[in-house]
Amino acid sequence: MSDDGAGGTDASSPTNRAHAEWLDALADGDGFALVCPNGHGSLTPRRVCPECGSADLSREPLRETGTVETYSVVHVPSPRFADDAPYATAVADFGPTRLTGIVRGGDAERDGGDADGDGRDATQAVAIGDAVTVDVGERATDGDRLVVFRRAAEERPVEGG
Repeated sequence: MSDDGAGGTDASSPTNRAHAEWLDALADGDGFALVCPNGHGSLTPRRVCPECGSADLSREPLRETGTVETYSVVHVPSPRFADDAPYATAVADFGPTRLTGIVRGGDAERDGGDADGDGRDATQAVAIGDAVTVDVGERATDGDRLVVFRRAAEERPVEGG
């Protein structure tokens, strides 16, 4: 597999088709994981659980919010992400499985800068333990779809009540 930015992905491959269908479901708010009877979660395409080998996999919905377990800020990207840098990539626990995605600001119309008005740019908009939502976005470099995390809206206490 090359990351030189030349050529697109082969959508005819079963792996790429399954991933594209999963991204479609995620974009529609129907993100899911494949879960075996032992509770091990994985993502498509799978025919058996990668942990226990069970072929009995069911689609289980992802939680609405996940928790950031780790992250890294990339300043020197691969060519496919050249126009996206700097950016933060994170691993977040969404219940039955973990997802890897790019952290973006809270405003879907603006992915860089201080999109959610909290004084932090997109590379600062994440910390271990943060609650995040998951969606589908596009790479600035080539427009390919990718998994995007945004900080979950925090409930603010009602004053005077």
